[in-house]
Amino acid sequence: MRNLYVFNMISLDGFFEGPNQDIGWHQVDEEFNAFAEQQLAETDLILFGRVTYLGMASFWPTPLALETDPVIAGMMNRISKVVISRTLDKAEWNNTRLINSHVPEEVTKLKQQPGKEIAVFGSANLAASLMSMGLIDEFRIIINPVVLGKGTPHFQNVAAPGRLTLLKTRTFGNGNVLLCYRLAQ
Repeated sequence: MRNLYVFNMISLDGFFEGPNQDIGWHQVDEEFNAFAEQQLAETDLILFGRVTYLGMASFWPTPLALETDPVIAGMMNRISKVVISRTLDKAEWNNTRLINSHVPEEVTKLKQQPGKEIAVFGSANLAASLMSMGLIDEFRIIINPVVLGKGTPHFQNVAAPGRLTLLKTRTFGNGNVLLCYRLAQ
């Protein structure tokens, strides 16, 4: 069965975005980009919630994205994507399809298909839902060395506590720290 992981950057105080969906505090540099390229190379499907999907779809296909980050933009535009939403009626970004019902069954089917890893980027509400359904295998969280004071907490809608087992850590030169956890059985 394919590994389904959640990847997000958060502040030290646990926010994945600041007020008004601000992510300008994310520390992205050459070292992070190399990490992101490797992670995407090991992934062949990305799941998004509606809000994250709309943000990603409005950026990665643009000339600005293709000019400023051509490798990641190319990968993001080529890779298969699924947006999970009860309110969207279409998903027009290249290689994207929509799931709007029977989410546990549909995601389980995706995990059972042959392929590389499946990612959830951003999409904190979707991640919380998938966690409560027992479908998340791993959390990959990069903690940025910043305290925001307010914003959107990453784990705000988790239905039940989950015990985690640390798999690995990585410290980046800019002070970011990657923590990889698997849900304990």
